[in-house]
Amino acid sequence: MPTFTPFPHDEFVAAVRALAADIASDGWAPQLLVGVGRGGLAPAVFLSHATGLPMVSIDFSTPIPEFNTALIAALAQRTRDGERLVFIEDINDSGRTIAAIRAQMAAAGAVVANSRFAVLIDNAVSIERIDYRFRTIDRTRDKDWFVFPWEAMAPDQALIDDAGAVPERIA
Repeated sequence: MPTFTPFPHDEFVAAVRALAADIASDGWAPQLLVGVGRGGLAPAVFLSHATGLPMVSIDFSTPIPEFNTALIAALAQRTRDGERLVFIEDINDSGRTIAAIRAQMAAAGAVVANSRFAVLIDNAVSIERIDYRFRTIDRTRDKDWFVFPWEAMAPDQALIDDAGAVPERIA
């Protein structure tokens, strides 16, 4: 049984404020936030309010092309037009979702320099590196499954199933 560690709402709000400050202070000036479903949607909405930037969403939690692959092409075009995008996820754990987004954006002809990634929690040993983070963990030592405020609504078995989907994260 995994160890479930809550990521409380007040820490979530502090994380969003810290990410907003980091994004504002680096001088890169994005024009659009992209929430990555499911876990990145709530942080993206909050970050949109904190920064005043508009937000769109893509969904990598379902295999519906109109909500991921088709939107990637539109986002890639925006980067070619010079627009800067920040993709938001709750956690960069294995890095597979971020790697998939980067690969799809590259295949669609995106300008790499016009896309960045922000997460609440960054796994230092992930296969992907990101640009903005609130907290860093090391999955070689930290095997807890973080339960974000929106996930706290899920039935216990759903949390157990999600945690067990990639066993090496929590083993």
